[in-house]
Amino acid sequence: MAETVVLQTEKREGRGTRQAEKLRKKGQVPAVVYGHKEQTLAVSVDHTLLLSAVRHGARVVDVQVEGKTEKAQIMELQWDYLGKDVLHVDFKRVSADERIELTVPVELRGIAPGVAEGGIIDQPLHILRIECPVLAVPEHIRVSIAELHLHGAIHVRELKLPEGVKVLDEPDAIVVHVKTPTEEEKTGVAAEATAEPEIITRKKTEEETEEK
Repeated sequence: MAETVVLQTEKREGRGTRQAEKLRKKGQVPAVVYGHKEQTLAVSVDHTLLLSAVRHGARVVDVQVEGKTEKAQIMELQWDYLGKDVLHVDFKRVSADERIELTVPVELRGIAPGVAEGGIIDQPLHILRIECPVLAVPEHIRVSIAELHLHGAIHVRELKLPEGVKVLDEPDAIVVHVKTPTEEEKTGVAAEATAEPEIITRKKTEEETEEK
């Protein structure tokens, strides 16, 4: 379970693109807090703190609004076209005793013996839809492949889940399996194994320099 993150917000006046741009230049991200049949509030939150929380997998945070702390689920993030900066965020109020729906990544653990048997790992599901208590949101779902042999598969129904977590994907859906590679896949694997690392000697372009 991820550590609780506290985000201080400030009430914002006015709407529109110009106002949003002014906030972003000050290092703030426009946001709204809504839900639980309460008033929807227009606020702003520190960009650096929000980005850090998101990149560390925070899904439920403590939002401080006008001196009051409320638990809220990060529902929607609007990114810039480069996917680096958050332009807007929606916070949905939640209660500590309720269950919520969200998506979490799948993390494979171990080495599948099926690979040594001539197979390759194929993972159809990298993200799972789950339902869980607000206070027990997992950062990811770990899946051990240490006993996965050639032609073996792990389905959603076979996952070992944290207490209180329910997966909403189809029970028969394959999360990961070891399959026999096609000729094309065999060629690709062989090429990766024999490829030499590329040595880049060209100078950086002005565009690359500006992005640093």
